[in-house]
Amino acid sequence: MKTVLEVIQATTAYFLKNGIENPRLNIEHLLAHVLGKRRMELYLEFDRPLSDQELSPLRELVKRRARREPLQHLLGSVEFCGRTFKSDKRALVPRPETEQFCELILAEARGMGALSMRVLDVGTGSGVIAATLALELPNAVVEAVDTSVDALALTRENLALHSLVDRVPVLQSDLFSEVRGNFQLIVANLPYIDSTEIATLSAEVRHDPMLALDGGEAGVEIFQRFIPAACGFLKGRLALEIGHDQAEPLRSLLAVHNYQDIRVLADYQGRHRFIFASYG
Repeated sequence: MKTVLEVIQATTAYFLKNGIENPRLNIEHLLAHVLGKRRMELYLEFDRPLSDQELSPLRELVKRRARREPLQHLLGSVEFCGRTFKSDKRALVPRPETEQFCELILAEARGMGALSMRVLDVGTGSGVIAATLALELPNAVVEAVDTSVDALALTRENLALHSLVDRVPVLQSDLFSEVRGNFQLIVANLPYIDSTEIATLSAEVRHDPMLALDGGEAGVEIFQRFIPAACGFLKGRLALEIGHDQAEPLRSLLAVHNYQDIRVLADYQGRHRFIFASYG
């Protein structure tokens, strides 16, 4: 029988050979998942032998990870802003940049002072942004829309996980097509990958739904519809997560449509990834 440590060491080498980033961290997460433990608890059990009954499901997960299936899909969950959410192939896996985006949105909302505001999350995907905003802004009315039926099913599951089903209405809508009324804050993490660059993305990212990745030519086609359409619903602040090379064209597009106080903010790597603007 192999011990916990032996399995970790052998699989780390296997993942490294297959080009998996952070190979040891990956196997520790998978092994903890199979054993029903926290990852750090493994460090207290390095000498524990693993039975065939325990190794069998682990072997299948290891094979799938080596084929570059995202770790979050295998675990069925993702950590986002300090909370656990469901994650699978129905929606984009939330990235660290989106956590920072959410933190910036919360700072913006609190700075506006109107914590009872109406908030709309467009292209909600797995619903992690909408859920986080609802939890952190308990007096806000948060609504979530997406065009994907599958993504919205996952959104509802995540809202149920955090007891938010009655607080956050969910609606299938192509951008604003089914939306009614005005909002003091509209946030959106829309598809922003150039269609021609999809094939160059990592194998893990290409497991995400194409609908959540493909932003058309130059990655800005959906913004060209979204930004003018938002004018009919926004009476406050707009927040966008964007591609690292899209700040200037989108700043110009916002200005053309009479948005004010346009601010471009960088992510932790110094890339321009977020835009905030006012309208109405």
